[in-house]
Amino acid sequence: MSSFIIVSNRLPVSVTRVEGKLEFTVSSGGLATAMSSLAIKDQLWIGWPGIAEDNLTAAEKALITKELRKYNCHPVHLTSQQVAEFYEGYSNDTLWPIFHYFQAYAKFSHHYWAAYRAVNRRFLNAVKKMAAPDATIWIQDYQLMLLPGSVRNILPESKIGFFLHIPFPSYEVFRLLPERKEIIEGLMGADLLGFHIYDYARHFLSSANHILGTTSERGVIEYQGRRVQVDTFPIGIDYEKFRKTLNEKKTKAEIDRLSDRYKNQQLLLSVDRLDYSKGIMRRLEAFELFLNEHPEYMKKVTMLIIAVPSRTEVETYKNLRDEIEQTVSRINGMYSTVDWSPISYQFQGLPFNDIVALYAKADVALVTPLRDGMNLVAKEYVASKRGRKGVLILSEMAGAADELHESLFVNPNDIRQLATTIHQALTMSKKEQIRRLRTMQTRLSDYTVQRWGQDFLDELANAHRSHRGALSKRLSATAIDTMLESYSQAKSRLLLLDYDGTLHGFSNSISASSVRPSQRLKQQLKRISQQPNTKVCIVSGRPRKTLDEWFNDVPKLLLVAEHGAWMRKGDTWQQNTDHIDMSEVEKLMRSYASRTPGSIVEAKDFATVWHYRRVNPELAFIRNANLKRQLTQLVEGTDLGVYSGNKIIEVKPQMIHKGEIAKYLEVEYPSEFVFCAGDDYTDEHMFEALPKNAHTVKVGFGSTHAAHQVGRLERVLGIIEKMSTAPIAANRKR
Repeated sequence: MSSFIIVSNRLPVSVTRVEGKLEFTVSSGGLATAMSSLAIKDQLWIGWPGIAEDNLTAAEKALITKELRKYNCHPVHLTSQQVAEFYEGYSNDTLWPIFHYFQAYAKFSHHYWAAYRAVNRRFLNAVKKMAAPDATIWIQDYQLMLLPGSVRNILPESKIGFFLHIPFPSYEVFRLLPERKEIIEGLMGADLLGFHIYDYARHFLSSANHILGTTSERGVIEYQGRRVQVDTFPIGIDYEKFRKTLNEKKTKAEIDRLSDRYKNQQLLLSVDRLDYSKGIMRRLEAFELFLNEHPEYMKKVTMLIIAVPSRTEVETYKNLRDEIEQTVSRINGMYSTVDWSPISYQFQGLPFNDIVALYAKADVALVTPLRDGMNLVAKEYVASKRGRKGVLILSEMAGAADELHESLFVNPNDIRQLATTIHQALTMSKKEQIRRLRTMQTRLSDYTVQRWGQDFLDELANAHRSHRGALSKRLSATAIDTMLESYSQAKSRLLLLDYDGTLHGFSNSISASSVRPSQRLKQQLKRISQQPNTKVCIVSGRPRKTLDEWFNDVPKLLLVAEHGAWMRKGDTWQQNTDHIDMSEVEKLMRSYASRTPGSIVEAKDFATVWHYRRVNPELAFIRNANLKRQLTQLVEGTDLGVYSGNKIIEVKPQMIHKGEIAKYLEVEYPSEFVFCAGDDYTDEHMFEALPKNAHTVKVGFGSTHAAHQVGRLERVLGIIEKMSTAPIAANRKR
């Protein structure tokens, strides 16, 4: 079993069949380089080896598993259909265009989604087989966004990190995805979610808040009893590899060849994978405009386009290739002379030495994607400029723009601006070029891909510790057993239970029917109430009418409504405070509700509540702050107080709170065993009022007066269930 596992769609070792035999080829990439530099013991990489399962015999699959073990890799085998529907389908025909803001290209297919889920399950089975219970598991990219959540379910003690290598779109675009909730829930299984730049992290937080109803503070989301850290880690490059490659004979020879080939010319370089997100067509249009407006550069400048083949069997990409090649031919046909063509176009990948030589030679690099997660070409170009001048023209829409501030920024959709910037780059002084390059090189040499990998893993460990430590008074299984033993042996027992957030989860609706207690819970409470010398009280902020409706068939249950304003013993409700006029409070709240879609005003007997659970999170943040400020001014000098709860603002009498009720019940029903559970600020009054020997439990994170904390309300429900069947010591009286 491995203690450190990387999971990605593809392994860093590819398996191919050559003349009937299987061959294993090690690929070099940013992630592989980062991991190789960390020298982590017991490291294992899980992924697809690149050859379809249906093209392999059982013996060949066994051979692949055995051989890959030599590279610390473990294969996840996929069928040809799964590759087509999971990778080419959902990953690249659905997620890729949505995440890159090309929603018109997105294809939504039930079969694609089913394949995506099935393949993520295959990866889950591999992780389950190979990972130690407390392993560190780092999951990579958009193909495996369901995996963090499913791994969390089977390995709850593991450290799980996820990094997205492409942009995360704004909520307005992400919401177009039919499976948006499942995707977000899958990602929420991680301890740490990493993105290239802050904008992507911000978009994710917004989407999570909209879709799951969560809130976030300082990049931390609290969800289902867990804390998920969201942060940015701009991936770097293997800087030294590029610098060393410049000294190799192959590279120097290629630079000399390029110098002869483009003698007396300035070279514009465009290197991209063939993809509609890269903006190659806009680049061609801008270069054509530049030639038209600056005829003096005829025979003095050449644009070299390297388009690396990508998804050549997909219709959209075929059409893009045809469009590019036709445009190149048209421009060359219009401007070429006998001894010069303005554009040199190559539809192929190049050896690493040749690429570095091109970077070193090129006077200008055009890196102008319409949308890109990071774009390492920009960084590679800068790194390859040792002692040479050069200008980087960079799209504002690339993640690299957040770091490479000395480049010339362009809006890739603005053809005229791009043409003007090409002229600016070609006329920039050598001194200025060198100054800009050196500043960027200092930054790139400091934050390399190796540093990126180490930073992520360090922060993952911190996030895991932070989550574990967030429940500083974590209720252990041993403590529960001790508590239940005390419960059984006690002469008398008193249970004080909050309802919303403690016995039932929250709902977007304030309707009582949406959060009605289950029959199972009511039966458990009924059995506990019928135990000798035992009193159970529901202490809620809900109106008395609602509590009556819910618990009228649990006769021995004590009920407290509106945080203590009302109490029911038997069939009679007792009023504990005088009415205070709240007409102005209600008027102000309703004025906010009328212009805040999704908000609701609830008028209780002794309190008025503004609910904003269904309000757009960004709007809710603004309205919440403004309303609370105005309410505080409105009730100043009165006996009313303004309180913030879980997606609510409540105005109620200051003297009414659950602490007073807890004190009263403790005196009214003196008990050897006292148990109290709650989840928010109103319950803190109870925790504080009860004696130190009381068994108090807070549901959720943060500081608390409670003796114990649990992450999820299911832990409290489990305790209630065990109490309902606990053996009570016989013949013991108060």
